[in-house]
Amino acid sequence: MGKYDHLTERGDEEKLYLLCFVWDEPKWEFAHLPLQVKNLEQLRKEYPEWASGEPLLGAIPECNGASGLGPLGTERTALGARVTALRYAPVAQEFLKRGSPHCLRAGLWAQVLGVEVTAQQTAYFNQLKRNVLEVDLMIDKLIFKDVQLTASNDDQYFVFEDLLYQVMLCFSRDGEVLQQLKGSIGNALTVTIKGKQTSPESVTVFPPSGIIPFHGFSMYATPFCYLYDEPVQLYYTFRAFYIRYWHRLHYISTHPQGIVSLCLLYERLLEANEPLLWIHFRNININPIRVVFKWLMRAFSGHLPPDQLLFLWDAILGYDSLYILPLLAVAILSFRKENIFQVNTIQNVDAVLADLSTISIVPLLQLALMKP
Repeated sequence: MGKYDHLTERGDEEKLYLLCFVWDEPKWEFAHLPLQVKNLEQLRKEYPEWASGEPLLGAIPECNGASGLGPLGTERTALGARVTALRYAPVAQEFLKRGSPHCLRAGLWAQVLGVEVTAQQTAYFNQLKRNVLEVDLMIDKLIFKDVQLTASNDDQYFVFEDLLYQVMLCFSRDGEVLQQLKGSIGNALTVTIKGKQTSPESVTVFPPSGIIPFHGFSMYATPFCYLYDEPVQLYYTFRAFYIRYWHRLHYISTHPQGIVSLCLLYERLLEANEPLLWIHFRNININPIRVVFKWLMRAFSGHLPPDQLLFLWDAILGYDSLYILPLLAVAILSFRKENIFQVNTIQNVDAVLADLSTISIVPLLQLALMKP
C-alpha cells in the first residue's frame, strides 16, 4: 500500500494531537514524516529473547507450589537474588529482559537506574516536602485534580492517593529535574515574582521542575507505589525513570524514541502487518493513532493491570528502549481485530479496546515478534 499522498490534511485542536488527528480523507498524519523507524524484522533483532520464544516470566501464569511460583518463577527468583547481590547495573539490566519476580523488582530497577538513596538525598527530599508546605503553586491544583481523576478513580491505585500527592507535589518543585533534562524539553516557562519586578531575581522558572502536569501525568508514578514503601525511595526511582524515558512521551521531538517516532513506528507496523485493519480504519474514517495514543503517551499505565504493566516496564528497562510500546499497541489491535471489524465508529472502537484486564502482554508480544 502507498502513503496516500493524494489525501488532504487538517489538524486537531489539541496541542499534542496536532500531528495525530487528521479527518476528511487524511494524508495520514505520521506516514509522510521523514523519520527513520524500525520494521518488524529489525525489532526482532532488538528483542531477540522475546522473538526466539525463550521462556520469559509472565509468558505462562505460574501458580504451582506453596510459594505461588512455578518452576520458572522459582528459578528466576534464585537467579535474581544472586544478580541483586552483585549490585552491578549491566547484569541487572540483562536479567530484566526476561522479566523479574515481583519480590526483587524494586531493587533491580533501582540498580539499573542508578538510584541509591543517601543521607544527602534524603535531606533534599525533606527540603522539597518543606517547600510544598511553605509555598503554594498554581499547578498544585492541577496535580490534585489529576490524581483525583485518575489514580483515585482506579480500583488498582486509589489506596495510594496520599502517597501520590506527596511524590507529585515534591516533583513539581525539584529543580534538579530541569537541570538534568536541559536541552531535552525545550525552554521552561519563566514568570515574574510578584513584588520583585525591579529585582534582578524577579524572573524565575515555573514550575521549578520545568514540567507542567497534564491529565494523566500522575499515572507515570502510580505503578511505583506497588514497589516501594518508603516515599523517598519511590520518589527517586520514579524521578530517574521519568528523566530517562517518560519525558519523551509528552514532548514533541525528532528523537528516535520520542512520541512522534513511536507513533510513526506504530503506523508503519500496523500498515505492514495488519493491512486489512489499516484499510478498515481508513474506510470508516478513523485515524489509527487516535485509537492508541493514550496508551503510548502513558506507557499503558492505567490501562493494563499492574502485574502486566510491571512486566512491560521490566522490558523497557532491560532493553533500554520504548519501541515495545507501539509494538504492544499493534499486537493488542491484532488480537482484537475481529471485534474491531464489526464496528464503524470511534466510540465503538474505544469500547472494544477499553478493557485490557485480560491481556497477557508477554505471550502477546512474543506472538507479534514471532509472526512470519
